[in-house]
Amino acid sequence: DDIVQEALARAWVKRAQYNGSRGTASAWLLAITADQARKAARKVRPAGVLEEFDGPGVRSDVEGRIDVGQALGELPARQRLAVDCFYFADLSVADTAAVMGCSEGTVKSTLSDARARLRTLLEVRE
Repeated sequence: DDIVQEALARAWVKRAQYNGSRGTASAWLLAITADQARKAARKVRPAGVLEEFDGPGVRSDVEGRIDVGQALGELPARQRLAVDCFYFADLSVADTAAVMGCSEGTVKSTLSDARARLRTLLEVRE
């Protein structure tokens, strides 16, 4: 909530700098939000380790989601941002490029590298 609030405040202050020819307003706002999230992440200290929970009601897909979450956490920041924008925020390649401040080709390459890394990280070993 704090990150979004700060991003909206910064967007309001910088509203004159918005240029519609460089991308959509939502991509511009997401770029500001991503910047605020990076700044906040530098200030946050790790919160300790969560204990494992084996109680009733644990869904069978929780383990898979934890694996994916951990694998996403191991991606470099740039790849993680591309994945978050494209897959989780459902942005187009063009909007993701605007958020990341790079070309569409770079976004496609970064997403390809991220998928390859995730395949390696999520490989099932028996």
